[in-house]
Amino acid sequence: MHAITIPEPGGPETLTWTEVPDPVPGEGEVLVEVVASAVNRADIMQRQGHYDPPPGAPAYPGLECSGRIAALGPGVSGWSVGDEVCALLAGGGYAQKVVIPAGQLLPVPEGIDLKQAAALPEVACTVWSNVFMLAHLRPGELLLVHGGSSGIGTMAIQLAKAIGARVAVTAGTKEKLDFCAELGADILINYREQDFVAEIERATDGAGADVILDNMGAKYLGRNVEALAVNGRVMIIGMQGGTKGELNIGLLLGKRGAVSATSLRARPLSEKTAIVAAVREHVWPLIASGVVRPVVDRELPMTDAAEGHRVVEGSGHIGKVLLVAP
Repeated sequence: MHAITIPEPGGPETLTWTEVPDPVPGEGEVLVEVVASAVNRADIMQRQGHYDPPPGAPAYPGLECSGRIAALGPGVSGWSVGDEVCALLAGGGYAQKVVIPAGQLLPVPEGIDLKQAAALPEVACTVWSNVFMLAHLRPGELLLVHGGSSGIGTMAIQLAKAIGARVAVTAGTKEKLDFCAELGADILINYREQDFVAEIERATDGAGADVILDNMGAKYLGRNVEALAVNGRVMIIGMQGGTKGELNIGLLLGKRGAVSATSLRARPLSEKTAIVAAVREHVWPLIASGVVRPVVDRELPMTDAAEGHRVVEGSGHIGKVLLVAP
């Protein structure tokens, strides 16, 4: 088979479509013929040499995929060869085939095209595990999503609105904010022109945001705490704004707030399996009913993964950028 390899860390041009050995499913695993994968920020960090795959994971980038089951490893039940699936991966999605633990498989939701299903696993698992399983967003509360037009952001808006929460978003252009509004966002903040702390304070009469989903990390740490409501929860899922920030513990104590940081990729199989099962139970019916939908900016050939990385790094997209396998 062929896969996108990273001969050495660097820019998008280092991504190389190369012939590699076919993977073989082991105990509890399935082999999937990949139809599509999607570009995630973690793939870009891996390409740059900053985010190695966890032990035992494929060396190729790609944290999600869709495709058809080609073979079952020993001990796998509930799935059959030929089933159309999508999956959460620790790596290896930028390839023609990938081996996946059966617990990380999801059926393609009813009404969703097989290619488009590749846009779902990473964002659905990230949002559900952080916003709902950990932060326990409730109806009537306010969720602030940084990067509202991203793949994560577009999923977070839809899921929060589906349970009856209010949503505030930050984005850098009117086009992106308008799209967030179409998905249901209530409070639109252009971070290039407005201070999100002041805007949240104004929109909530000083009450603040109950849950903040943050992809920036250090750059927004202090300001997130300022924007937080009493008993609020900050969920950090990215480091686009750096890794070391200053935290006002006094302010956090006064708000009885919590700051948590999570990632999916390196979690134990048991935790990933539990998250995938929760997503199948709670999110998949919303997608099948049309309440929630994947948001795809564009589809590119997997052999042109470099262009996909350029698009995502340039932040000119809305939703997900897909890579379609040949």
